Amino acid sequence: MRRPLTARRAARIIFVFSFLVTAAGGVLIWLVDRAEFDDLGESLWWSLQTVTTVGYGDIVPHQTGGRIIGAFVMLQGIALITVVAAAVTATLIEQARQRREPDEDSELAARLQGIEDRLAAIQSRLED
Repeated sequence: MRRPLTARRAARIIFVFSFLVTAAGGVLIWLVDRAEFDDLGESLWWSLQTVTTVGYGDIVPHQTGGRIIGAFVMLQGIALITVVAAAVTATLIEQARQRREPDEDSELAARLQGIEDRLAAIQSRLED
């Protein structure tokens, strides 16, 4: 059986996937465009700055294959930022909603107590 997806597990999955895309992008660009990326460390640095959308522009792929890899890494970076922003927003909205709405259990308990009080009053009238 699969465990239910929680915000913490989702964040972990997203960050692991982003890390893997960043590392794979760096290795792939190094393999595809050796003319521009002659050092693996430099290609990993390029991939990191690309996925974080910094993109200094000091190192850029010139071959089509390298540009496709760069586009994929860029899209992953944009998706990461979007998912993180959405998760933070959803958390803040949920917290605000919980502060505004009364707890359903306590509201239900209060309603049940009111019904019991009315029944007790009716029963005491009938006994008189």
